[in-house]
Amino acid sequence: MAYLDLQNIGKVYPTKQGDFEVLRNVDLLIDRGEFVSLIGHSGCGKSTVLNIVSGLEKATTGKVFLDGKRITGPGPERGVVFQNYSLLPWLTVWGNVYEVVDAVFPKRTKAEKDEIVEHFLTVVGLWKHRHKRPDEISGGMKQRAAIARAFAVKPQVLLLDEPFGALDALTRSTLQDELVNLMKSTGTTDEREFEHIGTDTVIMVTHDIDEAIFLSDRIVVMTNGPSATIDTIIKVPVKRPRDRRELINQPVYNELKQELLEYLHGTPAAH
Repeated sequence: MAYLDLQNIGKVYPTKQGDFEVLRNVDLLIDRGEFVSLIGHSGCGKSTVLNIVSGLEKATTGKVFLDGKRITGPGPERGVVFQNYSLLPWLTVWGNVYEVVDAVFPKRTKAEKDEIVEHFLTVVGLWKHRHKRPDEISGGMKQRAAIARAFAVKPQVLLLDEPFGALDALTRSTLQDELVNLMKSTGTTDEREFEHIGTDTVIMVTHDIDEAIFLSDRIVVMTNGPSATIDTIIKVPVKRPRDRRELINQPVYNELKQELLEYLHGTPAAH
């Protein structure tokens, strides 16, 4: 069985005009350590798939399994980062991260929790801003705080819902690089510090083709809604670690970009 197994997922919302089917027959297997992106036009159910995996929504039909256990609701083994940051406005940057660490690791000492918070705020470059509240920092810094908070509890699967979509191009690329570095830094077997080996499996919803190619091992292209399902899955045959400048000069980069554009904006002639 795959590490993350989506079986025949369907989602129907009741409306005054009758049932509205968002998803139909979505089957997807994801191995441990994979970075998988979901891409498609607005309304194709990408975020709904993510919410079902997170446990924030229940599928109308089908089942989801993580490491052999069925997902029936939210859990700390799945971390979520939304586009709108979702920070608590009355807490500082430090407090937003500590609040979650304290809830997920109740048996840790305060010193150990402080160490975890300090580590992840330092990695995302927010240590010197730790005493500021969300309304005192930029959008990019808010997203850094949200990413640090998600990684700090060491989820087995990280779920990203267009986490960089509202940011300018420079901030977006910087945070993409920091995301890659965070994934490298969380692979540890130190049982004293953490309870499992850390985040190494990611599902990301994005509209950005370049972002999907740079970050992903596989890109899942969704059909248009309603009743959306998986159109195709494209593998990114580029070894890690990846250098952004080198990648865009490789022929495979332009080939992948063209293939994705054809799926998203027309019928691929060669497939």
